[in-house]
Amino acid sequence: MKQIFITGHGGPEKLKIQEAPDPTPGEGTLRIRVKASGINFADILARQGLYPDSPKIPCVVGYEVSGTVDAAGKGADESWVGKDVIAMTRFGGYSDVVVVPANQVFECPASLTHEQCAAIPVNYLTAWQLLVVMGSLSKHETVLIHNAGGGVGLAAIDIARHIGARILGTASTGKHAFLKQRGLHEAIDYRMQDWTVELKRLTDGRGVELITDPMGGSHWKRSYKALRSTGRLGMFGISAATESSLFGPLRLLPVALGMPFFHPIPLMNNNRSVFGVNLGHMWHEGHKIRVWMEALLRGVSEGWVRPHVDKAFGFEEAGEAQAYMEARKNIGKVVLRA
Repeated sequence: MKQIFITGHGGPEKLKIQEAPDPTPGEGTLRIRVKASGINFADILARQGLYPDSPKIPCVVGYEVSGTVDAAGKGADESWVGKDVIAMTRFGGYSDVVVVPANQVFECPASLTHEQCAAIPVNYLTAWQLLVVMGSLSKHETVLIHNAGGGVGLAAIDIARHIGARILGTASTGKHAFLKQRGLHEAIDYRMQDWTVELKRLTDGRGVELITDPMGGSHWKRSYKALRSTGRLGMFGISAATESSLFGPLRLLPVALGMPFFHPIPLMNNNRSVFGVNLGHMWHEGHKIRVWMEALLRGVSEGWVRPHVDKAFGFEEAGEAQAYMEARKNIGKVVLRA
């Protein structure tokens, strides 16, 4: 099999392909011949040495794949063999062969390509947890989606559109037309204008009920202040760390120094709440994840879950793929094609 290793901390050139024997499925596991692997911002943070959950270097990252089951281990259902599937991987997804526990495998919807299937797990499960499970968004409310053009952003638009909420989002101007076609009601260019001022204008000074924010640091303070009464702030990333000119873990310093402290008394007095989402820390909640994923796969059949792949790169182009995503060029998902 071929695997893409992070060989050291640094730029995209630290990604190298290495070959190894195909793994043998163990008890309760399935072996998958991978057709597509999803790329997530956590993979970039791992390469830069900014992701504390990453395995020790050298390592193979990747949380999600799509492919075909070609073998079942002892105790696993043999009927999976030959089926096209989506699988969640606890790292190792940047491989053309993976072995995963059978309870982390789902059948691919027939209407989707393998690349589209690989775009579902991390982005849509994160968005589902942010908006539905912990954000409790309703059709009478307004949500602000930061980085609306990213993979989680597009997934959040699909879910909020299905709920019937009013959807606002921040993104660069070049992405606005596409995002409005997807269901965004109002787009804010965070590069050319103060998004907090524009948000006040769009909400008559009230703010919004839910904000999803992957930026981190002092950006969370601004998002919290933009909530109206009963508002919720969902925090799920620290992508601002990649913008620092510092090297390695020092990049986290300005982000950490800028982070807010949420005291319970002001939270009560302001009738606001804050919560965090990290799908990578949900492996012990397999039943919950399965329930959420099954709801999303029903959404595919019903037409409201619409995974969008911006661009697919070959395995040998993994460095280019991450650089493309790191430069915020993508609208939606970036995948590797095995």
